[in-house]
Amino acid sequence: MSTTAAQVTATPVTATPVRRTVWKHGVAAAAAASVVTTALAAIASAAGVSFADESGASIPILGFTQLTFVFSLIGVGLAAVLARKARRPRSTFVRTTLALTALSVVPDATFGFDVASALTLMTLHVVAAAVVIPILAGRLARG
Repeated sequence: MSTTAAQVTATPVTATPVRRTVWKHGVAAAAAASVVTTALAAIASAAGVSFADESGASIPILGFTQLTFVFSLIGVGLAAVLARKARRPRSTFVRTTLALTALSVVPDATFGFDVASALTLMTLHVVAAAVVIPILAGRLARG
């Protein structure tokens, strides 16, 4: 009776930490936030919100797209840096971005916009943050 030995090939296993990249998800979140804020700004504009400051200069609708995307990408960069450098990347990111969001509404209140424009701009800042921050925070390690 002949027995055939099964040949097992061992594959070396290396312990590699799971690296949660934020870039792909961050760029997608930035694009989504840009679309949402632009759509809401267009709706507000159609409803009569002027987005004009005291000089009469009005923010163009595509300005919402561009600025939301650029500042969201800055948030993505911040998340990427904190993912590598912070002891608790997620909580540090959330605290930092919530503080920055709060600061971002200050110009809306101080640059001479009418009340409807200022409140709409502030709301758009919060909406963009509500889209981007949770997505990026979810990609960061807790600690």
